Amino acid sequence: MLRVAWGIFLLLVRRLDRLRATSGRRVGPPYHRTWNPNTLSHTALARKYRPRRFADVATQKHVSETLRRATSDGRVGHAYLFSGPRGVGKTTLARILAMALNCSAREESGEPCGECETCSRIWSGQTALDVIEIDAASNRGVDDARQLRERAMYAPSQKDGFKVFIVDEAHMLTREAWNALLKILEEPPPRVIFVFATTEPQKVQQTAAPVLSRCQRFDFRRIGTSDIMDRLAIVLEQEGLPAPEDALRTIARKADGGMRDALSLLDQVIALTGGEISQESVRQVLGLVDNERYVELLDMWAEGKHGEIFEFVERLLDEGYDLVEFYHGLVDSLRALLRLSLGGTPPDLDTDTLEAFRAGLASFSPADLTRMLALASDVESSGSLRRSPNPQVMLEMLLLRISYVDRTVKLEELLAGLGGTPPPEVVPRRPSSGGVLADDSSSGPSTDTQEVAPRMTEEVPAPEMEEETSAQKQMPGALGAAEAWALLVEEGADVPSGMRPFLRAATVSDSESEGVVVIELPAGPGLERLEDPSARRALQKALGKLMHAEPEIVFQASGDGAPARSERISPETVQKDRMKGLIKREPRLQHAVDELDLELLD
Repeated sequence: MLRVAWGIFLLLVRRLDRLRATSGRRVGPPYHRTWNPNTLSHTALARKYRPRRFADVATQKHVSETLRRATSDGRVGHAYLFSGPRGVGKTTLARILAMALNCSAREESGEPCGECETCSRIWSGQTALDVIEIDAASNRGVDDARQLRERAMYAPSQKDGFKVFIVDEAHMLTREAWNALLKILEEPPPRVIFVFATTEPQKVQQTAAPVLSRCQRFDFRRIGTSDIMDRLAIVLEQEGLPAPEDALRTIARKADGGMRDALSLLDQVIALTGGEISQESVRQVLGLVDNERYVELLDMWAEGKHGEIFEFVERLLDEGYDLVEFYHGLVDSLRALLRLSLGGTPPDLDTDTLEAFRAGLASFSPADLTRMLALASDVESSGSLRRSPNPQVMLEMLLLRISYVDRTVKLEELLAGLGGTPPPEVVPRRPSSGGVLADDSSSGPSTDTQEVAPRMTEEVPAPEMEEETSAQKQMPGALGAAEAWALLVEEGADVPSGMRPFLRAATVSDSESEGVVVIELPAGPGLERLEDPSARRALQKALGKLMHAEPEIVFQASGDGAPARSERISPETVQKDRMKGLIKREPRLQHAVDELDLELLD
């Protein structure tokens, strides 16, 4: 035992000698450094520039002004429910309300000073005796609610102060917790105020409906893009950093109505660039796909390079792009293209991309872009891309479907190619001065009419057609029921207002009874309108001028088992009935529908 003790003593002596030998030098590991305390004291922009006054809260004037007036007039309620999206100012306004109620230097208008010790502690979220913030996500049980109820029974620490309880994520409270708070919300102690903040008020409605009647509810709005841009510009001005407007717009749009998200994104961009903010740095931080990729995709569609779609998507994956993010950019690009084709100017595109999109519009009509955008929007509405285990295949199929949108042909072009007669709505009726037949519905011939017109002029010259039409009008018995109805719908003046497109889908046949014409139409409001005696009488007189005598018209719903009069017919049924009518007029159309698997779009 003595030997062990003596050995320990010698070891300590040697250690002491070493320390003396190294006196005057820094003792410590070689990696020890002296840190600058300022490097670890950065405050996030979302916290640093949080509003301190009611007037500084953006967009939520309907809430801030009400609370300010209630504070100045002494009409503050005992319980509030703040509902709205995240990052729009719910907790901020709850803190400002607590500051205004407990500020010793409060203005007569109800605004807190924001500088006193009480205001500073409440604004920064530090411990305050009279303002208690509770996160309901982690304190959601009945025991937590009972403790909150017991704390509310104590009077405020200041003589004229208020005890304010701010419960964030209130929808996370259980039904039992709400029941424990119900009585104190109905009859609260004096100078005690509850503020519940939630992003899902419908869950509060389902869990604790009686609570809503005991609270004043305020619905917070999403903050507009322009308001977010103005706030970001003010923050950058105070930070002494420049930023282009297009970069701020990109951040504001990505924030999706949340000011806190916008400031957090701006903080990320500043950390990446060191203060040199640009559109490229913003897109890099947000993970957005470069506009050049969408221009490249537009060229593929225009040139019909369908097979390159697969390589294009593989390059996106190799470059590390998120396919869901690419899809959202695709929808925005198609929307910008459609807006350009209709004469507008998208505000979010840079000059180079804008010129590239305008150059690519030569290959697409507004109708094509509308169908392309509709195809892309269907994926977003179903949310299938984000839920899919293999989004690459879904994106490739979407891009291929859009690339084949040029295969959609109009019905007039299909009938002209088959050598048939176009439907009545596009039958030319008046020769233009240049020898090309023009439609009455437009001031000049369209591209499709010009393509069909040469075939029509070869079979029936324009003057002969006009003479034949006038002759048919002068000969009462020259037309049958179907021909008279078609001529009446197209050129008659006695057709009820707004009913002409609906009447074109009619199927006309002679009844077994002499002098009776049966007209089959899709069931719905249009058919109900035609059952009016005055409308029926006007159509009978108009048909009588084109036939031997005035017939008796019988309207009935088309198809077997037609729906009752009070039922509403779906758009799909109307399209099917119209297709049947077109096939009945032109039987050769049935072969084209079967072979090419066509469907009627418009």
